[in-house]
Amino acid sequence: MKIYKFWIPVVVAIVGVACIVFGAMFISQSCSKQQEVANEIAPLTIEQVDAKYEAVKAAQIAIATAEEPQIQAGKAAPTVMYDYLSAQRALLGLAKSNLNVVEFVKFIGILNIIIGVGFLLISAGLCKRSQNNA
Repeated sequence: MKIYKFWIPVVVAIVGVACIVFGAMFISQSCSKQQEVANEIAPLTIEQVDAKYEAVKAAQIAIATAEEPQIQAGKAAPTVMYDYLSAQRALLGLAKSNLNVVEFVKFIGILNIIIGVGFLLISAGLCKRSQNNA
């Protein structure tokens, strides 16, 4: 019975340390990926992505509504501006998506660290409890 009282806190502590290590890795990876995304959209800052996306979306929808009847009737093809705005909207959407994934990974890292600290506290409590019972 004493062997279980020794190993359970040790296993809980190992899991806690592993959670803290993985949390730190997630946070460091998310920070480097956020910088990578920032470099890819270089003239645009991360804070401007949402506003730029909404502006491009509105312009693309306005052009699409004006051109759509002619395109559907087979009388015209999409203009270069429509194609440009469509591509820009898609790329900005990908940037937004990547930034959201980076934020999610950072959140998971913080959550892992909190869980790891909780496991370490539980392990310490189990150690004290087993020492008091001995």
